[in-house]
Formats: sequence, structure tokens, C-alpha cells
Amino acid sequence: MTDVDARPQPASRQDTGDYVYQRGFGNEFASEAVAGAVPAGRNSPQRAPLGLFAEQLSGTAFTQPRAVSRRTWVYRIMPSAAHPRFSRIGNGTLRATPFDEIEPDPNRLRWNALPIPATGSATDFIDGLYTMGGNGDLRTRNGIAVHVYAANRSMTDRYFVDADGELLFVPERGAITLRTELGPLAVAPGEIAMVPRGIRFAVELPGGPARGYLCENFGAAFTLPERGPIGANGLANERDFLTPSAAYQDRAGTVQVVQKFGGNLWAADYDHSPLDVVGWHGNYAPYKYDTANFMVIGTISFDHPDPSIFTVLTSPSELPGLANADFVIFPPRWLVGEDTFRPPWYHRNIMSEFMGLVRGVYDAKAEGFVPGGASLHNTFASHGPDAETYQRASTAELRPQKIDDTLAFMFESRWMIVPTRQAMEAAHRQRDYDAVWGGLTRSFGG
Repeated sequence: MTDVDARPQPASRQDTGDYVYQRGFGNEFASEAVAGAVPAGRNSPQRAPLGLFAEQLSGTAFTQPRAVSRRTWVYRIMPSAAHPRFSRIGNGTLRATPFDEIEPDPNRLRWNALPIPATGSATDFIDGLYTMGGNGDLRTRNGIAVHVYAANRSMTDRYFVDADGELLFVPERGAITLRTELGPLAVAPGEIAMVPRGIRFAVELPGGPARGYLCENFGAAFTLPERGPIGANGLANERDFLTPSAAYQDRAGTVQVVQKFGGNLWAADYDHSPLDVVGWHGNYAPYKYDTANFMVIGTISFDHPDPSIFTVLTSPSELPGLANADFVIFPPRWLVGEDTFRPPWYHRNIMSEFMGLVRGVYDAKAEGFVPGGASLHNTFASHGPDAETYQRASTAELRPQKIDDTLAFMFESRWMIVPTRQAMEAAHRQRDYDAVWGGLTRSFGG
């Protein structure tokens, strides 16, 4: 097998570790692993350069407005049409819409981390997918599914493609390498990565077992939120997003390609690697982002702003400001509000909130919310600081305070997130979660 990555690259690209990336969000990129692979002046010449096949990958309908149009031309060793038929395989612990195994539950829910597979059980990314819940309808392209993954083996002769939705990776334990059709992305905890629907990839574990969270977005592709009165800068900046450079596999021998289609898994045996793109150009491509580059916006006077100021990516709906899904982070930051209860306040929200923790401690929960764990507060579920956090924060001396060495996040959705039966019956679900508010007492003086 040959796995080739072009070097050197133009100065506009960034070399981070083993791979070279192209900077920008939604840019029109071009990359060649072999010089001359991308034809000049046209997309589909009579004969593509270097004996390659030209192929267009369309992430949006042809006639959508230019501002949201996404497509990429690839120049590959074999066209992606060269494969046998797909056959159904088992879904394992992967679930899909409609999420109706159980009736919607108004209770607040929390889980410990999904256990890492035992050493004697070889589990790759596909085998390790575990669905927590979701909403919407993948057939009509709305809603999300929330998964976690836990794996101890790289995908070496196996590849994955999701035709139902784009995949937002949030690693929590262990780095992963996403080896995609358009090039590799090395993604460590603290970083996130997005693989658009329809793009084939393999997940490698360069440092051993890995675990993390996955938002499968069936709706409009994630984009950067509008800044409004914040102005031209702040939050996640376009230049900090990194897209891979072309790298291709030229290998003979049988490999398996697993496709998620219509909520189920299908597989076909190829006689070549599907990652055989030698050059490409376009704006439909994977990317990664380091959350340490997020410019946090917060109060410098009093009160706690709405958590929407922590939005990194949003999947918009047909109603302005009402997201199909938001990806929100709670990174290290300073708290300086005067006469202010500084942790998140008690609230009920029409949006549904699935939270995870990558590292450290979340400032609204003193204990019990652990890295790799999760909580679900559905629409209008009452939640907020636990009793210990409230007592400490309501009596603390208000000096400038740095919240450090922490990273929590939230998948927020306009729709109710209905948990799967397996998540509700899981041994790692915390069935006493309501007890965290049991220590709250009355202090009303009349």
C-alpha cells in the first residue's frame, strides 16, 4: 500500500505535527498529492491528468445559492462507482430515527463514561458506536443523533461513510486520526473534527484506546454563527479551522466499506482503497478546530450571559435563530461579574441540552459529572447548579476567578432528544441523578 502526502506545501498552509493543513472555514481549497493531478482551467477534461478519473462530490443541491453551495471535484485512481452491491449487516449498538423505542421521558438524566472495550475484545470505531438518543427524521434531513464511541483498534482494512448526516467528533480520551478521502486529520482531546456526509474515512488510534462523543447532524450543515452586535471578530474565527491536504492510498486487496444509509449499516467488499484521491479542489471537505482558539465572550460588569455566547458551530433551521443543532463549549475563562451568581443559573429551556465533559470539572456540578460522561436536560426540564455548587457560589468572596483546566460542551437542539432504550437501561446510567438537588434548602425570610 502506498500512502502519499504532498510536500512541500504553499506558505498559506500550516504544518502541525505529521500533517499539512489548509486554513479557513468554507474556503475554496485545492490540493495535490502529486503535482499536476488537478486539471487547469476545467473540471472534467476529456482525459483527466495522470490517468486519473474525475468525479464531483455534491454536498448540496446544484441550484442552491452560492453562499451555501458545497461541492468538491476529486481526481482519483478508480471512480467511486467501481464497487459491488452493498448488503445489510448488523447495527450493533447504533440506533437511528425514528427515536421511538421508549416514550419521551421528562426526567433529568445523567450517565458515567461508556467503558473502554476490554483488551481481549478488538473493537474499532464502527463496532464501538453507541447511540444515546436523538430526534427528527433522517429521511427528511432534520434533527440529530447523539452517539458516543469507545474503541481499542484502528480501522486498517475497513472504511466508513455516513449517507445520513455529517459527523461532528469530540474526542475525550485518546487521539484519533481521521484518514479521509481528501486527506488525514489528526484530532486530539480539546480539538473537534467534522466529516461531511458522503465522505469515506477510516479512524485510526495512534495512541491506543480512544473514546469520545459524536453528533450526527441530519439537517443543514454546521456553519459559524452570526456574531451580531459582537462585531467582526470573536468566538470561533475562520482562520483557525484546518482542512486536510491531499493524500492517497494506492493498495490492492480486499477491504470492507461500511455505509450508514437510512439508519442502517450496509457493507461491500472493495478490491481497492476508497481513499485513492490524488488531487482535489472545492469547498466540501472535512475540517478540524482547536477549541483553545475560541475567543470567549463574557460579562465584565454583572450577571451571567446566555450560553449562546459560547456557540462554536450552528446548524440553522428555516426559522432564523432557531437551530436544528448548536455546538456550544464551556472552555477555560475568567469570571469577574460583580454581585453575581457566577455559575450557570437555574433555568428551564425550550431547547434540549445534551452535555458532555472532555476534561476537568464543570462549574455547575461539584461532582458526579465526569469526563466521558453525559447529561440530558430535555425541553423545559428544570436544572442548574447542584446544592454544593449553589452554597459555595452564593457565599463566595467575589474576586476575579479563572476557571481553568476544563472543557465541557453541549449539543443543543430545537427538538426533544429522546434517549434510546439501551441508554436508559445502561449500567453506567446514574439513577440517583435527582439527588444532586436534594440538599437545597429554604432560606426565605417572609
